[in-house]
Amino acid sequence: MTAAPGWRGPAGRAVADGPPPGKPASPGVRYGRPDGAGAADAPSAGDIAVIAAQLGRPPRGTLAVAHRCPCGLPDVVKTAPWLPDGTLFPTLYYLTCPRASAAMSRLEAAGLMREMTQRLAGDPGLRQRQQAAHRDYLARRDAAALAAGTRPLPPGTASAGGMPDRVKCLHALAAHELACPGANALGREAIQAAGKWWAAGPCVAGPDSAGQSAAGQSAAGSSAAGQSASR
Repeated sequence: MTAAPGWRGPAGRAVADGPPPGKPASPGVRYGRPDGAGAADAPSAGDIAVIAAQLGRPPRGTLAVAHRCPCGLPDVVKTAPWLPDGTLFPTLYYLTCPRASAAMSRLEAAGLMREMTQRLAGDPGLRQRQQAAHRDYLARRDAAALAAGTRPLPPGTASAGGMPDRVKCLHALAAHELACPGANALGREAIQAAGKWWAAGPCVAGPDSAGQSAAGQSAAGSSAAGQSASR
């Protein structure tokens, strides 16, 4: 795997690939490993501690780190469609970085979801692309369920973010695009509009200290507040 120049994870580990051939990358965003063909990282104990600090609570049903921020920390996780307690959880890709989540919440508050929904209604090409994103999400979620040894979610279960006909959660669309570069056109637009949320450095302590500091990161719970299992 070839890493993006200058982007190294903890201990110098390469964590980034570009998007697949022919797929446009979001300007200023170095995509992490696409979540396909086993490319996502199995979470380490350090990753789980970081994610807990980001969310302000222990993560549930984490299958993989689907994308890493340019700082090397997880910012999108792949979550089991059925949580350990048997709860249905349709949000396969979950945005964990509190700065990225806050950026998406600001865009939502500014009316971007309404604008995108209006464009979907009037732009057949965009609507076709989001229908493809919807199908991609469902297929990946079904595959994740089978790989985890569970049944797929019931037919008719929503994908995420209002796909394919509406936009209800930018967090979900952006997480899909970060995990699967080129898969979600509106997710890519949201990422571009959000700006460089990573520029200030890591959002929480890295793996070496996250275990000690996770209990003190309750303010990071704003990441979870911008998302819900129903999206």
